[in-house]
Amino acid sequence: MDALLTVRAALILLLFSFLKISYSSSPPPSQQIQILSAERRIDLTSPIVRVFLTLKVENIGSSPASEILLAFPPDQAEHLALTKAASIEGKRKKKTVVALPINPTELPNTPNGAKLLSISLLKPLNTGETMTLEVLLILTHSQEPFPAEISQSESQFVYYRDSALLLSPYPIREQGTFIKMSSSKVESFTRVDPTNHVGTELKYGPYGDHPPYSFSPIIVHFENNHPFAVVEELVREVEISHWGSLQITEHYELIHAGAKHKGIFSRVEYQSRPSISGVSSFKHLLARLPPRVHSVYYRDEIGNISTSHLRSDTRKSELEIEPRYPLFGGWKATFIIGYGLPLQDFLFESSDGRRYLNFSFGCPLAETVVNKLTIKVVLPEGSKEPSAEVPFQVEQHLETSYSYLDVVGRTVVVLKKENVVPEHSIPFQVYYKFSPISMLAEPLMLISAFFLFFVACITYLHLDLSIRKS
Repeated sequence: MDALLTVRAALILLLFSFLKISYSSSPPPSQQIQILSAERRIDLTSPIVRVFLTLKVENIGSSPASEILLAFPPDQAEHLALTKAASIEGKRKKKTVVALPINPTELPNTPNGAKLLSISLLKPLNTGETMTLEVLLILTHSQEPFPAEISQSESQFVYYRDSALLLSPYPIREQGTFIKMSSSKVESFTRVDPTNHVGTELKYGPYGDHPPYSFSPIIVHFENNHPFAVVEELVREVEISHWGSLQITEHYELIHAGAKHKGIFSRVEYQSRPSISGVSSFKHLLARLPPRVHSVYYRDEIGNISTSHLRSDTRKSELEIEPRYPLFGGWKATFIIGYGLPLQDFLFESSDGRRYLNFSFGCPLAETVVNKLTIKVVLPEGSKEPSAEVPFQVEQHLETSYSYLDVVGRTVVVLKKENVVPEHSIPFQVYYKFSPISMLAEPLMLISAFFLFFVACITYLHLDLSIRKS
C-alpha cells in the first residue's frame, strides 16, 4: 500500500513539473511577434483625433500566433472612442481588406499600467510568415486648449500630447509618425531627432530598432480654430406607428468645449470683422438626416427658430441650423429637432415573421462628439418580445410609456452609450413581434366611445324626469 502511494506521489510531482516546464517554455508576446515596420498618421485637423496605423508584423516564435496586441497609455485609453482593425491581403488591384474583431485584454506586469487591445486573426500566423494590419483609432477630448481663456479677437491654440515612438508590446525594427495639423501656426513642439516640420505636417522619424514598450513623450502646441462642438447629452426618441410614419424627436444639450470666452461680447465687432473676431466660435451646424424627410421643425425653450435651411432629395437630407446666438468657448445651447420619415423605408419583416426597425445609430450633427447618447425606440402598443442588435457594446433596458388612447402602454427599447463619434453612425436593428389585430384596438375604442356617447344623448333626450306630467 505504501509503495502504491509513493508511486502516485511521484506521478503527481512529475505532472506538475511537466506543466511548469510547458508554461515556462511558452514565449511572452514580445518573443513571438516583431513589427517590421510601423507607420502612424495622426489627424488633428478637427477636435476629434483620428489615428491611422499601418503595421507589418512577423511571427518569429516557434508556434502559430492567433492574436496581435495593441498598447495604449492609460490617459489615452480613457479617451478612446472607437477602434477598427483589418488585415490587408494582396497588392494594388488585387488588394482586399478583411475586417478583424478587436477586444480589450490584459497581461500581467504591463509596464506603467498600459492598456491592451487584442486583434483576433481569422487564421493563425505561422512561424516565419508576415502580414499587414491597418488600424483606425478615434480619440475624443484629447486636445487641451491653451491658453484656457481667450478674448473675442484671439485665436485658439491647443496642446496635443502623445509619443514619438509607438507604444507596443513588441519590438519595432522601423517606425515613423506623421502629425497633420489644422494650421501651419505652431507655437512649439518636442524634438526627438530626426524631426521635421513642413507647413501643417510634423514628422517624427524614421527610428530604428526599439524594444517593447518604448515611449518618448511629445507635446505639440498649435493653432486650431475648428469649433469644438460637444453634445453633453442627446436624447433621441424614435416612435414607430404602423399607420405609416416614423416620428423622430431629438433633444440636444450643446456646448462649445474650446477655450472659454473672456471679456465682453461685441456684436458689432463680430459682424464687421468675421475673419478676425470670434474665429473659433460657430453659429452654424449641419445635421445629416435620412432621405425623404418631412415635417421638420427646430425650436428651443423660447419657441420656434426660423434660422434653418433644409436641402432634401431622394438620396440625402441636410439641415443647416443656426442657434439664436453664436457659441463661444464655454457657451451652451439647448434645442430640439424633430422630423418624420416614411415607415416603409425603415421597417421590415424578417423571415421568421418578426418586424424589425433598421435605423442609424449616433448623432446626425457633423463632426460632433456626444458625451452621453440615449436612444429610445417606442414600439406600437401590443408589441411583444423586443430585442435590439447593435454592432458595438451599449447599455440596454426596457421601459413603458403611455400616449393617447393607450391602455397597457407601449414598450420602449432604451439604448445608452457614452463617448459617441460620427463613425458610430451605422445601422442597428430592433426586433419585435406584432399582431395586425392590435392595430384595431384604438379605432374600436374610438368607435365604442362615440357609440356610447350617442346612446347616452338619445337616452337623455327620450327620458322624462319630471315629477308630474303637464
